[in-house]
Amino acid sequence: MNFSTMSISENLKKIKGGIPEEVTLVAVSKTKPIETVLEAYEAGQRIFGENKIQEMTHKWEVLPKDIEWHMIGHVQRNKVKYMAEFVSLVHGVDSFRLLTEINKQAKKHNRTIRCLLQMHIAEESTKFGLDEKELAEILDSEAFQELRHVEVVGLMGMATFTEDAEQVRKEFAHLKNVFDQVQLKLPKISELSMGMSGDYTIAIEEGSTMVRIGSSIFGARNYH
Repeated sequence: MNFSTMSISENLKKIKGGIPEEVTLVAVSKTKPIETVLEAYEAGQRIFGENKIQEMTHKWEVLPKDIEWHMIGHVQRNKVKYMAEFVSLVHGVDSFRLLTEINKQAKKHNRTIRCLLQMHIAEESTKFGLDEKELAEILDSEAFQELRHVEVVGLMGMATFTEDAEQVRKEFAHLKNVFDQVQLKLPKISELSMGMSGDYTIAIEEGSTMVRIGSSIFGARNYH
């Protein structure tokens, strides 16, 4: 079915009907105006993903307070303070220094911020993320154990942007394997965020618990 000819509420219904109940849908609302986000909200969606902290903060200020805001883009450490008061989950933690900064800013608001460690699984060098050695170094460090205001709840990764479904599947399967290994060390972790509009069905088949979908809900992006 052609998503572009359907309304946002119909798109949401179709997507939710096609993914397992235990998989969390993050509606990627970046670049979308307030009224568009409200349309999805009124259709029952409560979790939204943004990739720019300034835009996310503005939306948090004006939109209903029962929305869960997920930061899904690359995070600059000097901007963490702007979202520390309200962000629900940070998907793209790609360094220990960033994790430390999130911890520091969360402490100021007397809260704990949930985070996903971002793994580099794609063949493209432009994608951010940790390799397995860096991941192990973080998880095994005493400094990590001392962080009281962040909770690492899982991993995130983005597959190569390609038409080759088998390559995408291989990358997601690899990340699931890394996740399973981490779970042996951190039994509490439960989230594996992988899959976007173009590849979320493969991601779910390979064990994703959280998918980030934008264009299939809202139509093509508007870049200003």
